[in-house]
Amino acid sequence: MYADDAMTRSVVDQLFGRLADMGAELNTVGDRGFMPRLADRWEWATDSLSIAFHIDPGARWHDGRPVTARDVAFTYSLYTDPKVGSSVGPLLRSIDSVTARDSATAVVWYKQRSPEQFFDAAFQLIIMPEHLFSSADRASLRTHELATQPVGNGRFRFVRWDKGSTIEIVADTANYRGRPKLDRVIWTIAPDFTAGVTRLLAGEADFYEFLRADNIIEVGKNPSLKTIPYPSLQYGFLTFNLKEAKNRKRPHAIFADREVRRALAMAVDRQKLVESVFGKLALPAIGPVSRALSTADTTLQQIPYDVEGSKRILDSLGWKDTNGDGIREKGRRVLEFGMLVPSSSRSRAQFAVLLQEAFRQVGAKVNVDLLEFTTVGARLKARDFETTLGVWQTDPSPGGVRQTWGIEGSRASDGSNLGSYESRAFDALVDTALTQMDVVKERAYFRRAYQMIIDDAPAIFLYEPRQTAGAHKRIMPANMRADSWWANLADWSIPADQRIDRDRIGLRAPAAP
Repeated sequence: MYADDAMTRSVVDQLFGRLADMGAELNTVGDRGFMPRLADRWEWATDSLSIAFHIDPGARWHDGRPVTARDVAFTYSLYTDPKVGSSVGPLLRSIDSVTARDSATAVVWYKQRSPEQFFDAAFQLIIMPEHLFSSADRASLRTHELATQPVGNGRFRFVRWDKGSTIEIVADTANYRGRPKLDRVIWTIAPDFTAGVTRLLAGEADFYEFLRADNIIEVGKNPSLKTIPYPSLQYGFLTFNLKEAKNRKRPHAIFADREVRRALAMAVDRQKLVESVFGKLALPAIGPVSRALSTADTTLQQIPYDVEGSKRILDSLGWKDTNGDGIREKGRRVLEFGMLVPSSSRSRAQFAVLLQEAFRQVGAKVNVDLLEFTTVGARLKARDFETTLGVWQTDPSPGGVRQTWGIEGSRASDGSNLGSYESRAFDALVDTALTQMDVVKERAYFRRAYQMIIDDAPAIFLYEPRQTAGAHKRIMPANMRADSWWANLADWSIPADQRIDRDRIGLRAPAAP
C-alpha cells in the first residue's frame, strides 16, 4: 500500500503476491500475457463488468492461514480508504467493489469497461491478510507492528530489518508456487553510491543495480564480476514548483508563468548535458514516459534549444538586466531561484552544475541546495522547494502519469505531483486515453497528453537512463523486467559448485541515478 519507492517495492514484491502478474512485454490491456499467481484462474462476465478470480487452494500466508477471497475484498477496502492514504487508491477508480462469492472466489465489479480493468485488479492490488489487519487503526497502518514484521504470502519470508543497515528474507520452502532457487537474500544499505559500488568491487555485495560509465569499466577489469544491461522505466527531470513553497495558495512569482518556464527550457541543451553526465548510458527524455512503454512516441516535439530565443522571450515578458550584473529583474523581483538536489546522486549533482550555467547564460541565477537524501525527501514532501532534480520509476501502466503529473497527485497531501502542475485538459486526455479499447486510439490520446505537458513545461524532461547492473559472475538472473528488475528474483540462481557459506545475494539498496 505504501511501497512507493524502488527499494521498498523490491522487498515487498518478494513477500507478497498479486492475483496475476505481467509478462516481460508489460501488456496492461486485457489479460493477454498475464500469468496466474494467487489466482490460479479467472472468468470474465459476458458483459465484461466483472471478473471472478479463483484463489489457488495451495496459497498460504506465512503464518499458515489460507489466502481467501475475503483477503482480496479486504485489500481493496484498504487501498481505497482515505484514512489509509495509499497512493495506489486513485488508480482503482474504475473498480466499483470487490466481493467474496465464496472463500475461494473474489469477484471484482467495475463501473464500466476499460482497457486496463484486469491490470487494475490483478496487478495494482498487493493482497494483504485480513486476519492480521482487520482490527488495526487504518489511520496508523504505517506504524503498525506488521509494517516492520510483515507476514506475507510470497515465495520469500521476512526475517529481519535493521534500519539503515540490512533487510533479510529467506525462502518459503513450502510455497504453493514452488521453492525459490535462492535460500536467502540480503539487502545491504550503503550510505551513498560510491560506498555501494565499493562493496561490489570488494566482493562484499553480489549485485548492484545501477552502474555509471566509469564503474562499468572497473567491473569489466574484475575477473569475478560481470555487467548486465536491462530495460528500465525511469526518466530524470527538473521540475518547477508552480506554487509558493511558504504559501501554497499563491502561484509562484516566476514559475506560474508558462512562458517563463518555456524560456528556461529553451536555455538547456539536453543532448549535450546527457552526454556530459552519462556518455552513452542515457538518452534525452522524450517526456513523462519511458521508451519501454507502448505509448511512448519518439516523434513528440520538444522545446528547442535556443539561447537567443530564450533571451528574447524573457525580454518580452519584462525580465531584463537593468543594472548590468548579468541577472534579470522584473520590478523588484530578481530572476533567482533555488534548486534542491540530493547529495547522494552524483549524476544529479552534475546536472545541477550544468543547468546552473545554462540558466546563467540567459540571465537567471540558480542557488544549488545540495543536501542529504532524507532532508531532500522531507522538503519535497512539504513541497518546500522552488526547483528540484528528480527521477521517476514509472508505473507499467501509462495511466500512472496521473499520479505524477495529474491534478489529483497535486492536491493530495501525499501526492507525487510535487510541482503542482494542474491542467484539466491534460487530465482529460489521459482519462480519455484510458477508456479506449482500441490501442491505436489509446496511443493517439496519450500522444496529445504528452505533447501538452511538454509544451506547458512544468518540468524539463532531461534523461532516460540505459540501466546496467554489476553482479558476481556466479549470479544467474532471470528475466529482469523494465518495471522491476527484481520481479523474478525467486528464479535467480547460483550454480551448486559456486555457492559460498550460505546461498545468498547481497543487494545494495537501489541508488538514485
